[in-house]
Amino acid sequence: MILHDLISLDVLRVIWWVLLGVLLIGFAVMDGFDLGAATLLPFVAKTDAERRVVINTVGPVWEGNQVWLILGGGAIFAAWPPLYAVSFSGFYLAIFAILAALILRPVGFKYRSKRESVRWRRNWDWALFIGGAVPALIFGVACGNVLQGVPFQLNDMLMPMYPGPFWWKFLALLNPFGIMGGVVSLAMLITLGAAWISLKTEGEVQKRAQAVGTVSGIVTIVAYILAGVWMAYGIEAYQIVSVVPANGPSNPLMTEVVRGGSWMDSYAARPWIWIAPILGIVGLGLAVLGLRAGREGSTMIFAQLGIFGVISSVGLPMFPFILPSSIQPNASLTVWGASSSQLTLFVMLVCALIFVPIILAYTAWVYKVLWGKVTVAEVTEKHHYY
Repeated sequence: MILHDLISLDVLRVIWWVLLGVLLIGFAVMDGFDLGAATLLPFVAKTDAERRVVINTVGPVWEGNQVWLILGGGAIFAAWPPLYAVSFSGFYLAIFAILAALILRPVGFKYRSKRESVRWRRNWDWALFIGGAVPALIFGVACGNVLQGVPFQLNDMLMPMYPGPFWWKFLALLNPFGIMGGVVSLAMLITLGAAWISLKTEGEVQKRAQAVGTVSGIVTIVAYILAGVWMAYGIEAYQIVSVVPANGPSNPLMTEVVRGGSWMDSYAARPWIWIAPILGIVGLGLAVLGLRAGREGSTMIFAQLGIFGVISSVGLPMFPFILPSSIQPNASLTVWGASSSQLTLFVMLVCALIFVPIILAYTAWVYKVLWGKVTVAEVTEKHHYY
């Protein structure tokens, strides 16, 4: 028996669908508080020393946290090549905007304190704000558009095509439901960033973060519930109406898909997935209460659990769809028709089982070493701080 035949193709596809979700959630809960803290920087820190405190809560760890984004992108490229091709070609300008914003972070960390000029440092503070807020917003907009379906087609050679000029691909993302998704994402990561700043700082910075995080947490819950109602009654779902070739070739056009019904129908078919939105609302609600009460460690955990629930409530109802097509439903990418080969998925699974635990262990060690609060006295007295 060939080794990779130990796990069938359909099982490998489901495993990698789960792993993709884990990697994306890992990025949201790990790098998400970096983005949230950067977004909060101009608002919770009033003096230069206070802003250095906020920057130094994430400065030593943001690079390691961004590994999850690289892992997620790599998983899409290797495990789901059609998804990589379709999404990156259609979301090109949006992805470019995210990358441009993310580039501002390392530059801002390195250059902000190179000059004593107040204007210089203030400009870099706003650059760091952009580096946090823009990705948080666009990631949510993308999720909102995935739920609605993206306007792409596949020709007989499975090449993706988008109608209209290139700039329309970006502007079309900014539809009302997409913007609602962006609001949920931005407010959610601000809440997580506030929980992190509350955990790592003290004094006035901590109090301001707790106040802002309380408001953003409430906004997140309200916007999330409204988005759920909107999704239930205003967004058409997609359904496979042909026999599903679970072990068949990766060709989306072999599956017949129609639009109709609601994504909420999945909750009736698989009631256990209700745990996702419940966890999202309860986790974020407890995070809000924790911020109001001044609790630190538990608040961070609850905020991360809430994010886990919110993101899961997008992927679970959509299964087996990954990226539906709004103008050619049969071209919709599904778990069964958009994966790599069985050998590729198996080899990647072996690599993931080896290296992901190493990454987790190293990350845990880094946070253990860097544990503790960042104070004004430390950042002003020690030169190794940003």
